[in-house]
Amino acid sequence: MEGDPVGLQIGTLDKEIKTVMVALDIREQTVQEAIDKQVDVIIAKHPVIFRALDNLCDQDTQQKIVLALARANIAVYTSHTNIDIVADGLNDYFCDLLDITEVEDLTDFGLGRVGNIVPQTLAEFSEKLKTRFDLSGLTVVSYDQTLSQNITRVAICGGSGGKFYPDAIAKGADVYVTGDIYYHTAHDMLSEGLLAIDPGHHIEVLFIKHVARVLREFKSDVTIIESEALTNPFIIKS
Repeated sequence: MEGDPVGLQIGTLDKEIKTVMVALDIREQTVQEAIDKQVDVIIAKHPVIFRALDNLCDQDTQQKIVLALARANIAVYTSHTNIDIVADGLNDYFCDLLDITEVEDLTDFGLGRVGNIVPQTLAEFSEKLKTRFDLSGLTVVSYDQTLSQNITRVAICGGSGGKFYPDAIAKGADVYVTGDIYYHTAHDMLSEGLLAIDPGHHIEVLFIKHVARVLREFKSDVTIIESEALTNPFIIKS
């Protein structure tokens, strides 16, 4: 997407690499993991530099992370909205996991997906989502506590896609799956006849497994490892 920070963010294209680590987020623990494992490049879903820097000093937490990577000579390549939009990218992977078929783009510029599922209740689909994404909990946007509504068409957008709910309605979705749904946005969705499920922004952690698998198919001498650092800031207590 225009203006989205993707591509090489730290380092040089001329760097010789032996080990690549795939990660969702780059936080302090991710940097230390990369140093400990002698990683040359981190391929991350979320940009380590999201907004333009006015300066670069160790008094700012985010800038301190950037400095630590530069000092350790660890390059960072970001694949943000491009991995969402591209065919067989993250949103298509989500559709495969949830048995969504006859898939088409959710938005005009290719972000998100919408497609059909075998008829089932909102409760059944919610349980499938929990199981397939290995979640301890999720938030369902519905006034009906029984979750007995029948659904046949699902829209999904990884990350924070609440603002695209009108696209889900326009594409005939019964339920919209996305993260970071605001309280008042949830009310607006229901008023317009759209159910929703918020499984959390962190479901994008599946980026790690998906991208690592694709990179290993290149069959090069480069070692591909998956980050094991825990970067989900939320704990769901059931």
